[in-house]
This record gives sequence, structure tokens and C-alpha cells, in this order.
Amino acid sequence: MKKKITAPVLENKKIADGIYDMTLDVPEIAEQAGAGQFVSLFCGDRSRLLPRPISLCGIDAEKGTIRLVYRVTGKQTGTAQIAERKAGDTIEVMGPLGNGFPLEMAEGKKVFLIGGGIGIPPMLETARVLADKAQVESVLGWRDAETFLRAEFEPYGTVIAATEDGSVGTRGNVLDAIRENGLSADLIFACGPRPMLRALKEYAEKNSIPCYLSMEERMACGIGACLACVCETTEVDSHSHVKNRRVCKDGPVFEAGEVKL
Repeated sequence: MKKKITAPVLENKKIADGIYDMTLDVPEIAEQAGAGQFVSLFCGDRSRLLPRPISLCGIDAEKGTIRLVYRVTGKQTGTAQIAERKAGDTIEVMGPLGNGFPLEMAEGKKVFLIGGGIGIPPMLETARVLADKAQVESVLGWRDAETFLRAEFEPYGTVIAATEDGSVGTRGNVLDAIRENGLSADLIFACGPRPMLRALKEYAEKNSIPCYLSMEERMACGIGACLACVCETTEVDSHSHVKNRRVCKDGPVFEAGEVKL
């Protein structure tokens, strides 16, 4: 059950160029949340009433905390205001929201966890949960040598890196890294920009690999009421009666064959 809560900020620090790492004390959300879900943060500015959706990078139900790694998109934006929060401040948060990865499908299998850019953070919690249930290979793509979170994946399985400039790992994208290293898997979970997801969908179809994609879309309400974040699907949706699904409510994770990219 989603809740809107005023949460204490335990930590909020810069970990790479434009990338921030926030931990919130919010037991009500932490005890319900799962890998692949997200929360909405309210920046507190009356001129910006709509919340910002942020994926869950870490969940600690025992401590009652959630971890959010997010990108600041500009100097005068909601995320820039969120980045100004310091330990001891509070922030309004609503969640957990959306549907996460079907983790039960991964048990006993070799699984690619694929993240690109700001799609990397949700894959960290997924890797942690699956570490003792599946053979995890995290294939992660960054722009350059600022490979934020990379070391944190290493306890949970093999980590394969790709960077656009070739400064770390394979030069190119995550698919280039898969091919260069001769990798294969039984199942794919992925989050990242649409071009990456489109390429992964084609790769999965060609190789007959079940694939689940976490979509990145602009959102407004975050609870499925406004239809601002719909994506095109192959089947008619029972809610809208057209070939669309709500990323915030029906997703953000979809079976690859269900969505058109």
C-alpha cells in the first residue's frame, strides 16, 4: 500500500558528476518495497507541485531505510532542489510505487542484470536480492570513467563494464560488452534509456531469452490517474481500452514482448 510520508533525510551526497545518493528513514515504505519499484519525492516548492519519480537503489527493511541514487537534471529543477537536502532535513515521499522485477523467475538461473546510466541504481538492489538465488552477471554501461556504484555490485556476482569513451571495460554499450565477453544468460532484467532497451528487446527475441524491461518515462501523478506516462503496447489495456499501459501503475517493469519501443 502506497503512503505519502514526511521522511527524515539521513544522508544526501554527491557521488559523481550530477549524481546524488540519498538515504531516507522511512520504515513504512522500506518494509513493503521490492526491487524494481520506485518512490515519488516532493521537492517542497509550490511552483513544482508534481513529484519526481526515483527508483529504489537500496532497501533495508530491518533498519527501515531506503536508498535513492538520482541524477540532477539542471540548476533550476526539482531534482536540484532535492539535492540541496542535508542530513537532518525532511522530505515528502510517496511509495512504494509500481511493479518490480519478477524475482521468482530468476531462481536457479543465470541472469543478466543490465543497467545503463541512471538505470544502474535499481539493478543494485536487484543484484543484492538475487545474489544467493541465481548466478548474477551485472552488465553496466556508463558514459566515462565515473563508474558510480560499480564496486557495490561486485559482492553479488560478476560485473562487466562498458563505457562510451572506452575508459573502463568495453568501448561502447552493454550489448557490445556482452558480445565482446562471449556472455549468455537464461533471463534478462534491465533498466536504462529507451535505445538500450530497444536493442536488448531485439537481442532477447533473437536469442529466445525471457526479458523484462524497466521503463524510464516522465511521470506526473505516479499513481496511474493522469495517463501522462503511457507507453505503447501490443495488447489492448483493460483500463484505457487502447494499446497503451501506464508506466507508473502497470510498470515500470514490463515483459519485453508486451511493449513497443
